[in-house]
Amino acid sequence: MSPKKRLITLAGSAALCLSTSMAPLLADETQSFAMTTPIPDGITTPDNIETQLGDLNFFDGVPDAETTDKIYDLLDFTHAYQAYMDGIKIASMDAMLRGIEEWGPANSTVVQFADLMDSKALFLTPNTTSVYQTASLRMTDEPWVIETPPNVLGFLNNAWFKYVMDFGNLGPDEGKGGKFLILPPGFEGEVDASGFTDVVQTDTYAHWVLWRGYTDENGSPAAAVKATQDMFRMYPLSQADSPPEMTFVNVSGKEFNTIHLMDGRMFEEVNNVIQSEPLLGENPELLGHLAAIGIIKGQEFTPDARMQSILDRAAAAGAVTVKTLISKPRDDRAYWYPGESYWQNAFPGGAYTWIIDGATVQDFRSAFHFYATGVTPAMAVKAVGKGSQYAFTYRDSDGNALDGGKTYKLTVPANPPAKDFWSFTLYDNQTRSMLQTDKQFPALGSNDASVVENADGSTDIYFGPTPPEGKEGNWLQTVPGKGWNTIMRLYGPLEPWFDQTWRPGEIELME
Repeated sequence: MSPKKRLITLAGSAALCLSTSMAPLLADETQSFAMTTPIPDGITTPDNIETQLGDLNFFDGVPDAETTDKIYDLLDFTHAYQAYMDGIKIASMDAMLRGIEEWGPANSTVVQFADLMDSKALFLTPNTTSVYQTASLRMTDEPWVIETPPNVLGFLNNAWFKYVMDFGNLGPDEGKGGKFLILPPGFEGEVDASGFTDVVQTDTYAHWVLWRGYTDENGSPAAAVKATQDMFRMYPLSQADSPPEMTFVNVSGKEFNTIHLMDGRMFEEVNNVIQSEPLLGENPELLGHLAAIGIIKGQEFTPDARMQSILDRAAAAGAVTVKTLISKPRDDRAYWYPGESYWQNAFPGGAYTWIIDGATVQDFRSAFHFYATGVTPAMAVKAVGKGSQYAFTYRDSDGNALDGGKTYKLTVPANPPAKDFWSFTLYDNQTRSMLQTDKQFPALGSNDASVVENADGSTDIYFGPTPPEGKEGNWLQTVPGKGWNTIMRLYGPLEPWFDQTWRPGEIELME
């Protein structure tokens, strides 16, 4: 290798990393003039560089034609990769709303899991005990009204998958049912706020509306379903005197897909949102990455063969990255008990915005939107005895991936800090939806009659393809050849959860 040629590497196919030993051009290769001064080390770069892209050639810093093409391929890949990582939340919202609208038009259709949600639904990390009910709101240029039922946990997220408002038990209506006025993007008109529980400004036209009701003491969802049918309405303010009828569709036990694509077609889902929304409220940096790969509001997204190849490769890189971030985070803040346990926290630092100490932790945000849905402070803040808290894991006590062909045991210590109940639900690593087995509801908890406590008040839960003898009531089925992950939920979490004087056991591989 000549003195002028230096080796650099391509890190993660995303950036050129110059060797720290790189030196400036040899002094005897430059001429000296009256104004010539010594150039400090590290300012100049060689004209000939060997990289994983191949040889790159420059004339005193200006690339030749072949090198120019290679560099722009790399730059476009970088933009596409970042657009995938930051835009996964936008694609997720697009898929969610389109999935809901498969059952009826936006604004007038409510999708109800009137017999609870089971493992046939492709829905990111739901539970099996809440009465899920959801709608797609696509606003016009005038304010819209939403009337909500009592005793629910509900929220609105906008088209950028950002928080807009809560309603229900942790909202301003305090669980009594409310009447909310939503102002569309850029609205500057006068409104009479009297009679409304709250008036909320939003940045997008499209919204996901989700609320979870409760089963009664007999485990029936009927009362929660009826309360929604009696009270839930969405309509433009101009129709307040005669609101249109809502249609309620029971989708329990039916195939229902709300999950975004993971390959290069994900960029089309993102483009759907960019074309239909004002560019308010979204990060200009993300919009810049999207524009660099051809996703520009008001323009057709038609990548040529070269760009499509780059998008496909960026999507593949993004997909494996988010899977790694969610299953094996390297940041200690992602864990409930750093260095001691593999139980993870979906909202590290209690930050539902993923902004910690003034900086957005993008890895946490990307991982969350790959794995889950629903952004609300109610899921992240400390609320003793209210709402729910979550811990999840992809790994056993030795840090190994959970294997559906093996049998594991987890002990829930005595006196679990849940005013209402606790549960474990199993999820498919690929779909992040409930694991599809012989069991309709792949979950167990303290409210299941089959679950047997130990004499000391602790409870053992078993995971595996077949139940250990005599432990059928405390067993969750897994699938040989498939991985799985689980979420522990505490409903009505109590102080010992927050001060960590109580913590769940680890998932132990049984010999």
